[in-house]
Amino acid sequence: MTTTLQDGQSAAGRAAARDSPLAAQVCGAAQGRGDAHDLAPAPWLHAGALLSPPDGTRSCAADRRKKKDLDVPEMPSIPNPFPELCCSPFTSVLSADLFPKANSRKKQVIKVYSEDETSRALDVPSDITARDVCQLLILKNHYIDDHSWTLFEHLPHIGVERTIEDHELVIEVLSNWGIEEENKLYFRKNYAKYEFFKNPMYFFPEHMVSFATETNGEISPTQILQMFLSSSTYPEIHGFLHAKEQGKKSWKKIYFFLRRSGLYFSTKGTSKEPRHLQFFSEFGNSDIYVSLAGKKKHGAPTNYGFCFKPNKAGGPRDLKMLCAEEEQSRTCWVTAIRLLKRSISENSLVAMDFSGQKSRVIENPTEALSVAVEEGLAWRVQKKGCLRLGTHGSPTASSQSSATNMAIHRSQPWFHHKISRDEAQRLIIQQGLVDGVFLVRDSQSNPKTFVLSMSHGQKIKHFQIIPVEDDGEMFHTLDDGHTRFTDLIQLVEFYQLNKGVLPCKLKHYCARIAL
Repeated sequence: MTTTLQDGQSAAGRAAARDSPLAAQVCGAAQGRGDAHDLAPAPWLHAGALLSPPDGTRSCAADRRKKKDLDVPEMPSIPNPFPELCCSPFTSVLSADLFPKANSRKKQVIKVYSEDETSRALDVPSDITARDVCQLLILKNHYIDDHSWTLFEHLPHIGVERTIEDHELVIEVLSNWGIEEENKLYFRKNYAKYEFFKNPMYFFPEHMVSFATETNGEISPTQILQMFLSSSTYPEIHGFLHAKEQGKKSWKKIYFFLRRSGLYFSTKGTSKEPRHLQFFSEFGNSDIYVSLAGKKKHGAPTNYGFCFKPNKAGGPRDLKMLCAEEEQSRTCWVTAIRLLKRSISENSLVAMDFSGQKSRVIENPTEALSVAVEEGLAWRVQKKGCLRLGTHGSPTASSQSSATNMAIHRSQPWFHHKISRDEAQRLIIQQGLVDGVFLVRDSQSNPKTFVLSMSHGQKIKHFQIIPVEDDGEMFHTLDDGHTRFTDLIQLVEFYQLNKGVLPCKLKHYCARIAL
């Protein structure tokens, strides 16, 4: 039976070899003829396409046919997974090297949430950075890139979150999460993200900063930036903080020092002597998080808490909890630690321009965008005057029915319908305590009025917008009727161009975006 099968296979192979040298090579290998190189694929053979072999290959195939009478050991039959590539209905052998290897760059699906809890799934490569994810979401949702869009890491089981720096790998951040933890990535604006590079003195009060070099007189913002971005002249941050004792519920007020080598505290008042300093935390293997509910969740004395969390641990016992007396103090500590981690890490330095009188981040269009917005608003005011578009697109005078004017603001991104005072403060804090961050909301105490909530001096202030009536028409005012507006849109546009009775102009509105 074996002899008959071999004879039949040899005959079929010889008949097909006259028409196809490829068949001769493959079938010859199947019958065990020739040496080891007969099993190797021809260089001109690719998966999905059969090309004509070169002349040299034809002669090699003919030589192999001449060896048919040689005595060679039998080779067991191997099932052919691709019979259409072989001339014989019998067995054949194909090498796995004929087919291209799969792409080694792995991809992973991540889920990103917005402030209204809508989410979007993204299929991203393993080496994607937080900045790349933000750019991808900006393009997909057609947003304006003003360098304030930020990716946040939110850890609800311990009540903290942090800004993921632009250079960080997102998949690496996700790899530190526990399987059963309900952690989330949030995509929203953070106007304070790069505000330090424009107004460094705003973030670092004089009584909290000590510079390593002697300074004569007042220090310019340019010098402050150079010192914070330098590896040898990094300033020292110092001040009182409440620290939670390990394994206890009690908090203790201690004097802390932030240096390039880590965070220290004094065991004797405000002494800086080395014998009185004890090490508290380093930054190489930990990240800094802001506490969202420190009083409720951790029993903190104030709501201005922050903590250090090791990269590979996530339990509350692994946290090193701290608490500041006020928001300005917390902002100072958190910003200084972020800059310190940034200057230590590789490939994460910020390009700065110190050539002019005022320093700036190179190719950062934030300032240019603010100017463009103000000019655009001024142009709109000049062009339309007191006219508004009606429901059918026709211009109507500002004396149109008060009902229409009272409802026109509901479509604006800065208006938030029926949110509480605490919720408004939370939104503003989330998007950065920068001067001019604002939103408008309904008043809870008086249903007929509105409230303008805004940030100034790292504090949130609330101004009541009161309706006034004159000759049967309704107006809105912030200054007891001295300046009147037919609707809230006119009021917001006016205070975006003019300070008026407010502590500063309105610059950045808080909006809840949907993904």
